[in-house]
Amino acid sequence: MPRMTVIPMILGAMLVTLPAFGGARQEAEVLMAPDPAAARIEEDWGFSDAVVTGDTIYLSGVVAGVRDGETDLQLAYQRAFERIGAILKRAGASWDDVVDLTSFHTDLTTQMPAIVAVKHRYVKAPFPAWTAIQVSRLIPGNGITEIKVVARRRAAPAG
Repeated sequence: MPRMTVIPMILGAMLVTLPAFGGARQEAEVLMAPDPAAARIEEDWGFSDAVVTGDTIYLSGVVAGVRDGETDLQLAYQRAFERIGAILKRAGASWDDVVDLTSFHTDLTTQMPAIVAVKHRYVKAPFPAWTAIQVSRLIPGNGITEIKVVARRRAAPAG
């Protein structure tokens, strides 16, 4: 048999025996929004509320947005932290399980006092890692801060 024919046959045989691997998300628990309108946005834009892989929970960013006529930024942060808490609960975790928090602010200096005040209602010591970043704009247009969280799901008690 000519050498040029043997090499493709060997490579072909090797490919047939390789296991088929799916991506990490195919093996993960993917949490879509329970609200049909929000789930439709997630489907259209291609993201989920959270992905749980192993004992790690990755939440998509939640945008804190001010409503028309609202001047108290804490109200926007309160709604965002409540939404994050609800997603964490659906993933089998709580604010106590958050290990990393990243916030993206449209006006870091003026927003810090309000987000810190609200964050302290939910996040207790020992505190997670936190990075706050200034950005120029968020979607939707009334968004002032986007909050992204990583948490670790605790093992279920034995027995």
